[in-house]
Amino acid sequence: MFLIVVGLIILMAGFILSRQDNQNARFGAPVQITGTVLILLGAFTSMFKKIDTGQVGVKTLFGKVDNDVLYSGLHVVNPLIEITPFDVKTQNYTMSAVHDEGMKAGDDAIRVLSADGLEVTIDLSVLFKVSPSQAPKILRQIGGDYLDKIVRPVSRTAIRDNAVSYEAVALYSTKRQEFQDKIFRTINQSFAKRGMVLEQLLVRNITLPESVKKTIESKINAEQDAQKMIFVLQKEKQEAERKRVEAQGIADYQKILSTGLSDKQLQYEAIKAQKEIALSPNSKIIVMGSGKGAPVLINGN
Repeated sequence: MFLIVVGLIILMAGFILSRQDNQNARFGAPVQITGTVLILLGAFTSMFKKIDTGQVGVKTLFGKVDNDVLYSGLHVVNPLIEITPFDVKTQNYTMSAVHDEGMKAGDDAIRVLSADGLEVTIDLSVLFKVSPSQAPKILRQIGGDYLDKIVRPVSRTAIRDNAVSYEAVALYSTKRQEFQDKIFRTINQSFAKRGMVLEQLLVRNITLPESVKKTIESKINAEQDAQKMIFVLQKEKQEAERKRVEAQGIADYQKILSTGLSDKQLQYEAIKAQKEIALSPNSKIIVMGSGKGAPVLINGN
C-alpha cells in the first residue's frame, strides 16, 4: 500500500513536469515511468497476503470492515485492502501479586471485600481465545486492544461482584470451587457477547488478612491438641482396662488356690520343686527337714 501511494505521488509529479515549458519538462516522462513502476510493484506485493498459523486476518477497505476473515495461509486480495491480524490461539491473562508474574508489572492482584468486611487478595489467570468468525466484530466494536478494554476489566469486576457473597474464610476453604465456578459463568457470558471464548479460569491464590490467618492457625492448633488429648485418653482407658483384667485374673487365681488346693497337693508340688532344684547344674546345699516344712537352700548360685 505504501508503494502504491508513493507511486501515485511520483506519477502526478511526472504529469506536472511534462506540462511545463521549461527544461524540467524533459524529466516528466522518466518520472511518470518511475511512478507507474512503483504503483505496479506496490500492487503486486500488496496482492499477496500471508496469514500465520494461529491467526486470522480481518480485511478493511477505506475504514470499512469486511465480515469475511482470512485464515492461515497465502491469499490474493485487493491491493488497497488493509489486513489486521488477530491471534486465535489460547491466550493467558494473569493478574498476580508476585512481581513480573502477571501481565502488568508490580503487584496486580485483585483486592476485594468479602461478606464479613475483610479485604481478600486474589491472584487470577484467565485462559481464553478469540473466536475466528467474530474477529471482524471485535475490530469493529472494540479494536485490537481487547485485553485492556475487555479481558482485564470484565474479569476484575466479576471477581469483586461475586466475592461479596462469601465470607473470607469460606473463600479460602470450603467455598473456593463454588466461587470459581460462579465467576467462570459470569465472565463466560460477558466474553461470549463480545466474540471471545473463555476456556478456563484459575483462582491461583487467595490471601487472607494476617489477623484471620492467625485465627485459623490457632483453631487448627486447638483441634490438633484436642485430637491428641483424645488419643491420650483412649490410651489411658485401654491401660486401665488392661490393669483391671490383670487384677481380676490374679484375684481369680488366688481364690482358686485358697479353695481348691489340699495339703497333699501342696506336698506334691513341693516335692516337684525339690526335684528340679536337685537336678539343677548350679552348686547348692539342701537341708531337708523331717516335718512338713520346705527344704532350705544354702549357698545357691
